[in-house]
Amino acid sequence: MSEIRRILVPVDFSEHSQHALDEAIGLAKRFDAEVHLIHCYQVYPAGAVGFPYDVALPESYERAVREGATARLSDWREKATARGVRVEQHLSVDFPSHGIVQLAEKLPADLIVMGTRGLSGFKHVLLGSVAERTIRHAPCPVLTGKHPKA
Repeated sequence: MSEIRRILVPVDFSEHSQHALDEAIGLAKRFDAEVHLIHCYQVYPAGAVGFPYDVALPESYERAVREGATARLSDWREKATARGVRVEQHLSVDFPSHGIVQLAEKLPADLIVMGTRGLSGFKHVLLGSVAERTIRHAPCPVLTGKHPKA
């Protein structure tokens, strides 16, 4: 087995993400690894594919989304740090699987730990699962876990 030094954990602030982070913290403690949290969000500009309105979102909206995401991510980082692991946080304005894979390559991550909370029905056909796309394109192993309540 390869050495695990950097574990990347994508979070969307759901219970599924918390479960994945709990797993990652356990692994980080076992291997003395650092955890890297990433949250990906998108702001749709006018003219974007699939954006149905011909309007530009105000800069204040984009700033508010970024600040809100940063604050939530900081809370998660602080809670994980309090559990005795080294944690870094990253924010990406990108489609989640793409942002996750890019950061995994840049770090480089030795392991990605993420939940399997997926979309279902028609949305899944159109968008695909973030976990599924991440698994297909990741430069390292991906450990997925289903939340016990799901």
